[in-house]
Formats: sequence, C-alpha cells, structure tokens
Amino acid sequence: MKSEGDLGGAARALLDRDEVEGVLSGAFYTSTEVPRVRAKARTTGAASEPGAAPAPERPQHYKVICISMYTEDLERLDEMVSSLKARGMTKANRSALIRHALSQVDLDKIPKGI
Repeated sequence: MKSEGDLGGAARALLDRDEVEGVLSGAFYTSTEVPRVRAKARTTGAASEPGAAPAPERPQHYKVICISMYTEDLERLDEMVSSLKARGMTKANRSALIRHALSQVDLDKIPKGI
C-alpha cells in the first residue's frame, strides 16, 4: 500500500493548484449563507448588508460537477494526462481531455447496452 506522502506527490503532479483552490474556495470554504446572499444580490442588484460591496458574478460558461468512474478508467485518464504534460502540454488536465474526447464521439458508433 502506498504511503500518504506518495499519494500526495501523485495528486500534486496531476492537479493544478490554482484550479483546486478556486473550486474549494467557491464550494467548501464559504458559509451556507453566502450562496443565498449572492443570489439575492444578483437578482436585486443590492448588497446583503448596507455599505457592503456586491458579490462578484459566478461564471456562467461552466459548472463544477461530480461523476463516478471506475478506478481503472481514472488511472488510464491520468496516464493520458501525464503523457500530454510530458509532451509539453502543461495545461492538460482531466477536464480538458474529457472535453476533447466528447468532441470526437460519433453517437452512431456507440454500442447498444452502454
């Protein structure tokens, strides 16, 4: 079994620190009141407290989602990302590779029983 230190190094090699911190700060490190305040400020144009600056708009061109994948598929995906990075594509990541794969799918070639 790998030690915790070994896993941390592998994760650091695959994950972009700025991207991870952005997701965590927007989803996990905010209170439950913040999303409701932001929604109200966005619809009414008013800040939640007098004198408070309006909350910044959240991006509308993407959403953070959670999907289930088999560990073998994730290992293959991570190997592909590592290979792209080794070729000099330093911004390669799981999301980008999945988006590219989606653009190549031919629905007429998908087997029945998927």
